[in-house]
Amino acid sequence: MNSPLYQATAEFFKTLGHPVRIRVLELLSERDHHVSELLADLGIEPANLSQQLAVLRRANLVVPHKDGTTVSYSLTSPSVAELLAVARGILTGVITGQLGLLDDLQSSTGADSPESG
Repeated sequence: MNSPLYQATAEFFKTLGHPVRIRVLELLSERDHHVSELLADLGIEPANLSQQLAVLRRANLVVPHKDGTTVSYSLTSPSVAELLAVARGILTGVITGQLGLLDDLQSSTGADSPESG
């Protein structure tokens, strides 16, 4: 399957496939941030942040605003924040389901385990 739409969608999700980029988008979902604020929160090297912001700019997910020598970033659309919230909800559901399975597994193996008797 080589549909341009599916290819573009896959590329979009690849853009989201880095923890620093996800965290940057989460922070920007709250409010615009200066680069110095992002650096302080993320605890990464400026070059690394610059690289991640460039990826997000190329994907048109963030936009820079320059005020003198200060640069801040904002999301290009509130839909980005909505997408992150939906993803967090899905992940929460998946993890909750896995914890339920783990509890069931531990309950059933605990009763049958040689260590329990």
